[in-house]
Amino acid sequence: MLKWFFRILIFAVLVYFIYIIVYPFIVDVSFLKRKNPELTAMMKYRIEQWQKEGRKIKIKKIWMPLNRISPYLVKAVLIGEDDKFYRHSGFDIEGIKKAIEKDIKEKKLKYGGSTITQQLAKNLYLNPSKNPIRKIQEAIITWRLEKTLPKKRILELYLNVAEWGEGIFGAEAASRHYFGKSASELTAMEAARLAASLPNPLRYSPVGNSRFVERRANLIYFIMQKRGIIKQEYTEPEEKDSMPVLQETPLESNQKNEPDQPPSK
Repeated sequence: MLKWFFRILIFAVLVYFIYIIVYPFIVDVSFLKRKNPELTAMMKYRIEQWQKEGRKIKIKKIWMPLNRISPYLVKAVLIGEDDKFYRHSGFDIEGIKKAIEKDIKEKKLKYGGSTITQQLAKNLYLNPSKNPIRKIQEAIITWRLEKTLPKKRILELYLNVAEWGEGIFGAEAASRHYFGKSASELTAMEAARLAASLPNPLRYSPVGNSRFVERRANLIYFIMQKRGIIKQEYTEPEEKDSMPVLQETPLESNQKNEPDQPPSK
């Protein structure tokens, strides 16, 4: 009986490991070329979590094409989450090395060094666990996404499924929830604050008083200014005796129509 028990146990372990390796290869990523996902794995994970806790929370999500999302938000997210997005093939090797060094130093799996494509792979098909097995699956799916989809589509998918708070998914739902406006109408600072909260959206609110969000948003805003993404100009005041004021102006129309271009250095 003991022999049979060990045989069954070994067989079960083998099947499990085969599933771990095979699953990332069988998920259908090609349908993302033409269709938008409904409920992602992350959304389903949150729904199950809320049900176990006896909480009634509804998913808020509104799909928005990339060309209707503020270029400020597109650039802010790229700067904050994956500044080398257009220069890598799904993995930021330098970022991963730094993350590993931090993990070793703190003796815990805390820093992921994940690119936007890796985060998209996790959001679409996996759970938020940081265990090595899930990271292997994430790597395989990331490779497949980069091979199957253009960068513009990957970015569009990410901005529409990223978690931005409890029950809030995607740029449009987040913009309406926090700022009462469409994602196409966001100012540069509002975009910077939304991007600043992405590292931990359940802990940090874009409109809260978090010092982390404030410092990170100011840094993202500063980088956007340095790169010429934010354009400032003096405008004549209505009252004759008033001093001229600095006012944000929208990006050039050609930038709005091509939000997928990499940020200039």
